[in-house]
Amino acid sequence: MPTRKPKMKITEINVETNEIVERNFTALELEQYEADQAAQAARLAEAEAKAQAKAELLQRLGITEDEAKLLLA
Repeated sequence: MPTRKPKMKITEINVETNEIVERNFTALELEQYEADQAAQAARLAEAEAKAQAKAELLQRLGITEDEAKLLLA
């Protein structure tokens, strides 16, 4: 059974007339949104990998993060 993506919506509010328009993303907006989401996921994965590597290094050295800060200060 294929999964369907929900339609992404944009709400535009004209503050001068108080008109509210809710519309679907255009193809270009959806493409940009998906690219932004992928970039954010990549940044998060990189940060998690760095944190894991740091924790593994501290474990191998047998010191705490506070002790490492003292050594590098």
